[in-house]
Order: sequence, then C-alpha cells, then structure tokens
Amino acid sequence: MGFAIASLFAAASAASGTATFYTEYVPSACYGYQDQGTMIAAAGDSLWNNGAACGKRYRIRCTGGTNQGVAQPCRSGTVTVKIVDRCPSPGCQATIDLSRQAFAAIADPDEGKIRIEYTQV
Repeated sequence: MGFAIASLFAAASAASGTATFYTEYVPSACYGYQDQGTMIAAAGDSLWNNGAACGKRYRIRCTGGTNQGVAQPCRSGTVTVKIVDRCPSPGCQATIDLSRQAFAAIADPDEGKIRIEYTQV
C-alpha cells in the first residue's frame, strides 16, 4: 500500500517540458573544464535559478515527439542526468538540454526535440 501511494506521489510530482541535446560538454557553466561524464545536461532558464541548478540530478522520461519527423521517437525507460551547464535564452529551445548520450538513451536523436516528464532525484 505504501509503495502504491509513493508511486502515485512520484508521478504526480513530475513536471513536463521539452528536451534537446548538445555535443560539446566542456567548458561548462558549473564546472569549467572538469569532465563530468556523459550523463549530463544543461538547464534552461526555468531550472537554472542563478546557478542553483548546478549539481542537481533529474530523472527524465520521453513522453512524445514534437513532430520533427520521427513517428515514435521515445524509447522505454528513463535516464538520470546531472546539471552541469546552462542553456541560456534566447537560443535555448528546451527546458533541459541533454548530452547526446542521455538523449539517445530515451529517444531517437533524429527527432532533435522531445516532450518529457522530469523529476528531481
């Protein structure tokens, strides 16, 4: 019973947004030239919070495409990423800009931009 309630709460607390991907990971706004691996992301302005997003981790699930040409872009499962950079406006086209590897774990990169649900972990 407790697990069922916790599962409902987790689903209810997920936020919706969009994700794109990028391919050059250093330097980053949070860690300069320190390599942070490949399961990383850049926060859009809605998450950035003047750098407070640095180091936070998010579990992300693809919920659909954005009509970029791939009929079923989502892959099953989730990916957990660490925020290491900022995806600033204007120019940032997503809530979260994932590393190419993280994007590919949950969606076909040919889509370019996907709809997501994300939860801080």
